[in-house]
Amino acid sequence: MPQKPLSIVLIHGLWMTPHSWKPFVKYYEALGYRVAAPAWPRLKGSIEDLRREPSVLAGLGVLEIADHYDRFIRAMPEAPIVIGHSFGGLIAQILLDRGLGAAGVAIDATAPKGVFRLPFSQIKAASPVLSHPLSYNSTVMLTFDQFHYAFANTLSERDARNIYEQEVIPGPGRPLFQAALANFTPHAATTIDFRNSDRSPLLLINGSRDNLVPESVNRSTYRKYARSGAITEYKRFEARSHLIVAEPGWEEVAQFAVSWAEAKAVDVSLRVVRAA
Repeated sequence: MPQKPLSIVLIHGLWMTPHSWKPFVKYYEALGYRVAAPAWPRLKGSIEDLRREPSVLAGLGVLEIADHYDRFIRAMPEAPIVIGHSFGGLIAQILLDRGLGAAGVAIDATAPKGVFRLPFSQIKAASPVLSHPLSYNSTVMLTFDQFHYAFANTLSERDARNIYEQEVIPGPGRPLFQAALANFTPHAATTIDFRNSDRSPLLLINGSRDNLVPESVNRSTYRKYARSGAITEYKRFEARSHLIVAEPGWEEVAQFAVSWAEAKAVDVSLRVVRAA
C-alpha cells in the first residue's frame, strides 16, 4: 500500500487564473495537504493587469503549458495528486501520460486528440475563438453572455456576473485551435497514449449540464482509455455546469476527487518518467 500523497497540484483552465482554485486550496489545506496552484506560464500580475494588457499570453500553446507544469512537478519532493479543470484537465492527462503524478483527476476536461464527438453546445461555446482565425496568435476576452452560456449556465445572471467580474481574463486562442484541429494534425500537441498502462490512475469528472465540454465528450474520452491497463474511472455530477469547481456544491466535487485519488494513488518512485 503506497503512502498517502501529501501534496496536491491544481491546474486551472483557459480564461481563468489560479484564483479560481481559492476555495479548493483552503479546503485541501484544511485536510492537511500541501497545495500548489501555479499559474500558466506568462500569466503574471493581477486580473486587472491581464485584462488591460493580455498580449503577454498571445501565442501560448498546449505544450508550453504542459512543459511548465512538468518542470514544476519534477521539482517537488514527492509525486502529487494532480487535479485539473477544463484545459487544465487536459494538461493533467498529458502529465500522467508522461509518468508524473501519483493520481490524476480531470474535471470537465478538454478532449485529447482522438475524441471526435462535437456537440452543438460545444461549437457554440467555443465559437468566440474558433470563428475568428486571427485569434490563433492573439487573445480573446469572452463577453458576459458568452461566459454565462459556456461556463455558468446553471447559475443566475447575478451570480454568474459576480464570477465573471472577479475571475475571468482574456485567454490565448492557440490552445483552442490546437484542440479543435488535433484530429487533423500529425503529432498534435493534445496527443495522449490512451493505451499507456504505466500511468497513474485517472478519474474523469463531468457536470451533466456542461455546455463547453458536454457529457458526451467526456464519456468519449473515457471510452478511449478502455484498452489501457491503468485505472480509469468516470464520475457524473448532476445539474452542474462547466464551472463545477465554483458553483454551489463544489465541496462535494472537491471531496470526491481527493478521496478517490487517496484510494487509488500509486507509488511512482520506481517509475521511469519520460522527459518533457
